[in-house]
Amino acid sequence: MGLRQALKLHEYQAKGILERYGIPVPRGDVAASPAEARAIAERLGGKVVVKAQVHAGGRGKAGGVKLVESAAAAEKAAGGMLGRNLVTHQTSARGVPVRKVLVSETTPIASELYVAVVVDSNASAPVVMASRAGGMDIEEVAASRPGDIMRVRCDPVYGLWPYQARDLARALGMPQKLVRDTTSLIVNLHRVFVENDCSLAEINPLVITTDERVVAVDAKLTIEDDALYRHPDLKALADPEQDDELERRAEVAGVKYVKLEAGSVGCMVNGAGLAMATMDITKKAGTNPANFLDVGGTANEERIAEAFSIIVADPDVRAVLVNIFGGILRCDVAARGVVQGAQNTRSRLPIVALMRGTNATEGRKILGDSGLDVTFLENLSQAAPAVGRVLAR
Repeated sequence: MGLRQALKLHEYQAKGILERYGIPVPRGDVAASPAEARAIAERLGGKVVVKAQVHAGGRGKAGGVKLVESAAAAEKAAGGMLGRNLVTHQTSARGVPVRKVLVSETTPIASELYVAVVVDSNASAPVVMASRAGGMDIEEVAASRPGDIMRVRCDPVYGLWPYQARDLARALGMPQKLVRDTTSLIVNLHRVFVENDCSLAEINPLVITTDERVVAVDAKLTIEDDALYRHPDLKALADPEQDDELERRAEVAGVKYVKLEAGSVGCMVNGAGLAMATMDITKKAGTNPANFLDVGGTANEERIAEAFSIIVADPDVRAVLVNIFGGILRCDVAARGVVQGAQNTRSRLPIVALMRGTNATEGRKILGDSGLDVTFLENLSQAAPAVGRVLAR
């Protein structure tokens, strides 16, 4: 997937794709206004679930999922969500905007399960994960009860064999009459994953209903960015408003930026491998990187300046670690860009800088003469203690 975030789809979009592959989903439709939500609820019989459509988990706890008993209540629930920002544990403090809601029929639930297909780098192949602990935060289950998650490696060439899906269906405790339907569902979810170049295809929860059906009550799909040229129809489903503001700026600037959780050190580098090493060094200093930011090998001063501006715009950042290996991108160009970015933003954040390669001496001189608070390094092994000292001020 490169280093950009994958294309995320809204729940209603993901369910539309699953339905085309024969995976049962609740009846429903998407609404952009309270009146539309009411009309959909009336068609579905009044008692419905209204769900905010955002690219974030934890909607239920944040008030983004409402079970209502009438069309009027659906209209009211939609009115309380649309046009507002929803803040969950997976969003920033600003939250993400709610422009649409999904209005779905209710599902009589007997039990909730989990099933997903993901890329597993350790297995060097797609892996199907399944658990009886559906409807929960799967990361929490994986951390506290890893034995509750079953994993089946898919052959990179032949894919998922039907017998593997059947074994998973039985391991999930499916009633005998539902084993065939569940086997078909798992096989079809794998088809969704492969044919749409997904990095994640997840159903949580997969529900066994009281009348003994299997239904995908919620769904999440993410698509590999590098494969979107093969899927213009999927690319058209992108919702840029859901992206982090700084990641949108980085996309426009042509740099690779990913916001990381609970970090205080902004990392500016030129190269993916160098970025990974720099983040490791930041962790070694006893803190966390606030971002992954790779300016690439052909950046000019303006791009470097915008990259620096993006880093310091993150309120979590308390220091900036600049690690440049001069090649096509000369160190003096990088240094002038950093100075320009600091001037544009009036940033006084401390900078820890390591510059090697082409015009490294000139680059260090430009930073040293800039009046910025710069700590220079001679090698990468000095980075961790230097970052630690800067943060301890």
